[in-house]
Formats: sequence, C-alpha cells, structure tokens
Amino acid sequence: MPGFVSGKKRLAEMDMSFFTSLAQDKPTRSKSNLQLASQVANDVDSPILPGLPDDVAKYCLALVPRPNFPAMGAVCKKWRSFIRSKEFLVVRKLAGLLEEWLYVLTMDSEGKESHWEVLDCLGHRHQLLPSMPGSMKAGFGVVVLNGKLVVMAGYSALDGTVSASSDVYEYDSCLNSWSKLPNMNVARYDFACAEVNGKVYAVGGYGIDGDSLSSAEMYDPDTEKWTLIESLRRPRWGCFACSFEGKLYVMGGRSSFTIGNSKFVDVYNPERHSWCEIKNGCVMVTAHAVLGKKLFCMEWKNQRKLAIFNPEDNSWKMVPVPLTGSTNIGFRFGILDGKLLLFSLEETPGYRTLLYDPNASPGSEWQTSEIKPSGLCLCSVTIKA
Repeated sequence: MPGFVSGKKRLAEMDMSFFTSLAQDKPTRSKSNLQLASQVANDVDSPILPGLPDDVAKYCLALVPRPNFPAMGAVCKKWRSFIRSKEFLVVRKLAGLLEEWLYVLTMDSEGKESHWEVLDCLGHRHQLLPSMPGSMKAGFGVVVLNGKLVVMAGYSALDGTVSASSDVYEYDSCLNSWSKLPNMNVARYDFACAEVNGKVYAVGGYGIDGDSLSSAEMYDPDTEKWTLIESLRRPRWGCFACSFEGKLYVMGGRSSFTIGNSKFVDVYNPERHSWCEIKNGCVMVTAHAVLGKKLFCMEWKNQRKLAIFNPEDNSWKMVPVPLTGSTNIGFRFGILDGKLLLFSLEETPGYRTLLYDPNASPGSEWQTSEIKPSGLCLCSVTIKA
C-alpha cells in the first residue's frame, strides 16, 4: 500500500479524539462527529478524513474497535465501501488486528428453528446474526469469501414440493448485515462448493426437476458474476469440496457412474480450466473440514475414526476418536485457533466438545473444550476479519 509505512508513523502525531469517541459510550459526541464526517466524505472527490492522506485515514478507520464498525458503515458510502472491501482486511491484517470467530448454524431441540451464532476461542457467544433474507432452505452451500459468509442455493419444500433455488446471500461480519449477491446460473441443492484463489465454485448437486447435475460454475467477486465452467465427466450429488494448492477437490457423495458411493476425486485446475481424476477418495462423509494443508473427514460407516487426507501424496491416515457416550454418536466439525472441534449430534448431559490438536505432542492430541453451540450444530465456518 503506497505510503503505508510513513503513514503509520504519522499516527503518533495525530489527534485521535474522533476515533476515541467512537469507541466510548458518548452518543451525543459520536453522533456529531459522524455527521461531520458524513458531510465531508459524501463528496466523491473529498478525502476519507480531512487533512489526511487516504492511506493514513484507512489505517485510522481500521484501528477503531470492531463493535463500532456498523456505525462507521452508516456514516457515508465511502466509509461503507472501504469496510466492505478486501483492502480493509489487508489493512487490519497489517495492523495485527484480525480476529478469528466461529460462525455456527444451530438448530433448536425441536428441529423447528435455526440461527447463526458467533463463538470466540473461549466458547463465549458474542452475538446472534440477523435473520438471513429469503425463505428457509436446506441443502444449501456455505463458504467464506474475503472475510464474509456466503450462503448459496439450496431447496425449500412447500406442500411436499421441492423447489431448488439459485439465490445467493452474503453476510458482512464487520457491518453485521446481509446483502443479496447475483443469482447462480443453475438452481441446485446438495452440491459441492468451496473458495479457491478468491473465487467461489459450485459443482454438481440436484437441479430444479430433481435431476442430478454435472454442471459447475464460478463466482468472481471482482466482476460480481457467476460463470459456467467445464462440467464434470458425470453427474455428482451429495458431495463436498475443498481447496488445496490453488485447485478444487470434489469428493464423496454419489455419481451416475457408480452403483454405490463414489470414491473418485474430481480435481479442477483453474489455470488449465480442466478436470482430472484420482481414485483414492472417501465415501458417505458426514463431516469435513480443512485444517492447515490437510482434510479431516468423518465417514458414516466409522464414527470412531478421523480420516485425514494429505493432498501432497493423496494418502489417508486414520486416527481413533476417544470413546464418548454411544458409539453411534455423530459429529459436526469446527475449526478455531488451529484446532479441530468435534460437536456431538446428540445432546448428552455433561458432554464436552472434543478437540483435536494436530500440532500437539504424540499422545496429547485429544483434549476437551468448553466451546459448545447453544443447539445442534448444522454447519460451521471460521472467519478472520
């Protein structure tokens, strides 16, 4: 960023009263400052903050405590645009201010209502997200893109009729708000999706008529467009995807070329715009997560072992899971602070979340954690922003 280093030095000489007022509980003072800033910054050609180069002003905005971001975003379009941008995350990263949070979609005990909640590394619940726009859906895809939560497609069932969707919504964790993104080219559900090199990929699934799909598409946030890419060799559904070394890996689920579950791995190379195939996959995966440079899976047939995939040599390693309650208990995964969390799918009194630390010394990889969603974990993602 031009002038960033010199701009950082100038901060020590600045009057920070404006930013201090945002962080303190002084509504009157903050309101007047916000109005003043709005009047200045609403001018397209004006600086972000009067008297300061924009690079210094951006660094100043990044220093404001996170709870004040939504108020900052309401000041003017220029501030809001900056807070929503990738550059804002870059500045916060350079300042050492990125915070890691676990976003968990939970279901109540009766299975009727779901909501997103935010947990920190101590297991403290910080907030509930505003309700996502649109109708309630299942079979949707979730990815993290530029520090934002993206929820796409899925299906809704009304009067016994399944209706596939192409809707896409984005939650900005800094502004605490949802917004609508462009629709996908193909309505789909039970598909694979992942972020690769700053772009979102959606592959396979079921379509509008319930037909299995081989189509694939890619969303570019810079152009705000979905583009169809080369299709899979065969339809595939109930699968999942992840990213390794700039490539898209699609695993699990079923395909039209198999009688049972598919053990093939479809790998897409964005540079070559083409698919290739490896045969050493996994089947009937009930939970998966990428931690570091490895994939962690839980297969339906064996809930007492972690299957760990190393893409460097396409090898698998099996790690026993400590016995906790019934051997039939299933899990959902979460990633926080470089560790894998195993959330139980059964509400057992006194149950504590299992934690697997791949960097711990041999024999001490497994621990327990106080981190626990308020309800049944449907899925989770980790966001740094």
